[in-house]
This record gives sequence, C-alpha cells and structure tokens, in this order.
Amino acid sequence: MLILLREVTLQGRTEMIAKWGWGAGLCAMLAAAVPAQAREIVPFSDAVMPGSLIVRTAERRLYFVNGNGTAIRYPVAVGKPGKQWAGRTEIEGKYYQPDWSPPEDVKRDKPWLPNLIRGGSPHNPMGVAAMTLRGGEYAIHGTNRPSSIGTFASYGCIRMYNADIADLIERVSVGTPVYVTQ
Repeated sequence: MLILLREVTLQGRTEMIAKWGWGAGLCAMLAAAVPAQAREIVPFSDAVMPGSLIVRTAERRLYFVNGNGTAIRYPVAVGKPGKQWAGRTEIEGKYYQPDWSPPEDVKRDKPWLPNLIRGGSPHNPMGVAAMTLRGGEYAIHGTNRPSSIGTFASYGCIRMYNADIADLIERVSVGTPVYVTQ
C-alpha cells in the first residue's frame, strides 16, 4: 500500500506525489545514468494505442508502445508462480519516493516486516518511484533488489530497475492503459 502525501496539478493534470517533492529531479538524474542494456527500442506491431503499456509475463518484459511500429522494451521482474495475473487495467496514480506497507499476503509470509517502510529507505521495496494500477494492490515500481529483475520474484507487482521506472514514469500519465499477458 502506498501512502499519498500530496496532490499537485501540472499542466492541467493532477498527479500524486508521495513523501518528497523532489522526485522528478531524482528520476531525471537516474534515467540519465541507465545502462544501455537496461532498455531498448525494438520493433513492435501489437494493435494497441500509442502510449499503452504491455507487460509480457513469460518474457519478463514491459513495452511502452511508441506508435511508429516500435516500442521501448524494459526488463522487469513479475509475479512468482501462483502470484501472477493477467488482464487490462490502467495507471491510477504516480508516486515518487513512496512509503510502503506490506499487503496482507506479504505480511502473512513475512511477519517480521514492519507495518510501514518510509520512502527513501534502502529497505523500501518500491524503489525511487511507483505507479499504482487500478483495481487492486499492484503497482509498477522500482526496486531495492535489482538482481531480481528478469525473474519471477514478486507478489504480483511489476518491478523495474530504478533508472527504468524513472524513465517510464515521465512517459506515462494517470489513465494510461496497461495490458498484462501471460
């Protein structure tokens, strides 16, 4: 669960900012430092609206559709067996340095976890930014465990390198369609 601390309006759009207001600057710095192999532009022909996000669970990849026959492909970590899901949803909120509270199933499996981990903590599993998904407890977010990227590691969330979520969060808006396939 993310804790919303402040709502701001930028260029007529309402965005949610958590914990610290300097998130966009941090995200821009991290995006500039991303290794070349972390994300790449690839041919993409799925019939979806430009700007959409496609998560292919089996590939452990997320695609941001450019609309010119290409997409930006990002490596991700996806749900563990039994924790995966598929369907259509949309971005519900955008958060920088989000606080995190473990959902019930995580707390049940790991009862030693605190009830709240503040944004910016090296123990916060949300990383530098998160985008919540409408209709559930899931998010697309950064990670404090970059070695998990490319694996089946989460409880249903989509994990990205911190530099990649910093890049992606600047490309999408609240309401962006998200399609998760097996």
